[in-house]
Amino acid sequence: MSTAEQHDGPGRRTLLRAAVAGGAATAAVGAPVGNATGAPAQAAAPGGGRFDTDSPRFTLAVLPDTQYLFDADSADPAPLRETFRHLVADRSASNIAFMTHLGDVTEHGTEDEIRRAAQTFRTLHGKVPYSVLAGNHDIASSTDDQRGETAYLREFGPRRYASMPTFGGASPDGYNSYHVLRAAGRDWLVLALDWRTSDKGLNWAQGVLDAHPTLPAVLTTHDLAFAGEDGSARLSDNGQRLWDGLIRANDQIFLALGGHYWPPGRTVLANDADNDVHIHITNYQDRYYGGAGMIRTYGFDTVRGVIDVETFAPWFLARDPARRTPLEAETVELTGPADRFSLGIDFDERFSGFAPVVPPRPRPASAVMPRGTVAYWRFDASGMTTVPDGDPVADGSVVRDLSGHGNDLTVRRLHSSGPAALTWSADHHPGQPAHAGLRFDGGKAPDRGAVLRTGARAPLNSEKFPRGYTIETFVRLPEPFEGDHSWMGILSWEGRNGDAGKTTGWSPLEPTCSLNLSPERFLQFVVYPHRQDADPTSWSHAVPVGRWMHIAVVNDGRRTVMYVDGSKIARNPTAPSTGIATLGKPFVLGGTQFDEAFGQGFYGWIGDTRIVDRPLRPRDFLTPFD
Repeated sequence: MSTAEQHDGPGRRTLLRAAVAGGAATAAVGAPVGNATGAPAQAAAPGGGRFDTDSPRFTLAVLPDTQYLFDADSADPAPLRETFRHLVADRSASNIAFMTHLGDVTEHGTEDEIRRAAQTFRTLHGKVPYSVLAGNHDIASSTDDQRGETAYLREFGPRRYASMPTFGGASPDGYNSYHVLRAAGRDWLVLALDWRTSDKGLNWAQGVLDAHPTLPAVLTTHDLAFAGEDGSARLSDNGQRLWDGLIRANDQIFLALGGHYWPPGRTVLANDADNDVHIHITNYQDRYYGGAGMIRTYGFDTVRGVIDVETFAPWFLARDPARRTPLEAETVELTGPADRFSLGIDFDERFSGFAPVVPPRPRPASAVMPRGTVAYWRFDASGMTTVPDGDPVADGSVVRDLSGHGNDLTVRRLHSSGPAALTWSADHHPGQPAHAGLRFDGGKAPDRGAVLRTGARAPLNSEKFPRGYTIETFVRLPEPFEGDHSWMGILSWEGRNGDAGKTTGWSPLEPTCSLNLSPERFLQFVVYPHRQDADPTSWSHAVPVGRWMHIAVVNDGRRTVMYVDGSKIARNPTAPSTGIATLGKPFVLGGTQFDEAFGQGFYGWIGDTRIVDRPLRPRDFLTPFD
């Protein structure tokens, strides 16, 4: 695909991120200026839409040196106006939480240049919150942030940001500021520091961090690092001062951004807590048309644990691809390793030193048994006699049916398997009501494992589910996933479908209902309905190893749909399916029979398991999904 073909519309890159507005700022440290309501803010998008502050995806836009667009001899603010129009128009689709300028707004810092730049920022003002900091070209002297009044300070000082819901405050001199953003369900701190922050400025910044000790922080400044042509960056002298005086001792700062130098580049440094700090240079003033207002977006995805970085020029992006000049087409997007890349960050782990995740408390069984619950098993003390983590669960142990319907499960090892075939585990899905599970060590060659079976007279054995059903369980596959475990069973009903009068399936000897794992790690739910002579089968994607997942099978009396982690899978059968052709034989966790005999048992962990005699919505699952 050509560069031109990739850029036919301004929203093409942006559909997967969730826009957020900044949370209301807290009081400033030093000389407070701005909003201090303390209430989260949601900003209206063009057309009246709202930004979802709880969405796990959002974008931070970064704008580096624009000085050549505001040179008194050759000023042309058109590229920057188009960049701002793009951010405003695309805010909801791209989920833009904030924009930060990295300094050198103008070339000479004159009254005229500063005033023209400030007028251009009106395109953005009140529509996308932002910060601006002084670069060396924006001020008349190269002194630090104690320089006093300047044209820059009059236009880009604290008064400019006072109405923004994100604005937290500024240092007494006015050249350093901070913002608090509400995004991905948490608050984030953006520090905008002068190009030469004084000791007073550093003390002020430390005070801001101290006042917000649980907020992850992005530090922005003008002079931070420089890079070679290979994109490998090193701290500049000023960057080293910031590193030694502020960044390295404050674990909150995980990303630091600077401009000033070119080419762009990046590096990763370890702070005093031995955690990564990403150091980036962003500057395109050496490119065609002084960078043409080129923007860099940092797309935070807290579910995937990545920040996706892209660099493009909205001014060129907005033009008809067929009419772009060669230089415009060449500059419309930068895709080299210094300009387009992804950072892998486990946000919970990275921020655990200053903002540890508080796990949810266990929920009592009574809180998760909706109308129609016919069976509910869990492996904490409410459901069974527990043993130390990793110790075997003895044959004959009973797991009580907490619904009160008498569908208790009894442990049985297969094929003279040893004690390790079934052990108790404190490991569990983070959203699981009970904080416990069972570890099954089944396998082939030889067949081994353990199962949990209902008693001979359990009412679940003969339940037909004519009005539909929801079967849920939590499962974790080991990592590494060693050995051959193809077609191992997770749960099933015993009995041959042929004995239920079914004639159309793969074999009359397989059970009437089972959830299994294929050699490709696809989940397979096959059911022989009570009413139809059929075997409608759901197939998932290849499921992950090494992490817990929630599995749900929902039947509404007409057809069956499988969900993995609250998401409907693609390969659900359209064939009619009413009920389950049970034969009065036991329900089983940990295995699937063939011709009424068990081979291998399950390999992995199983957590809370619940069966309801009606279809549930994902928001009503054991772990709710919106």
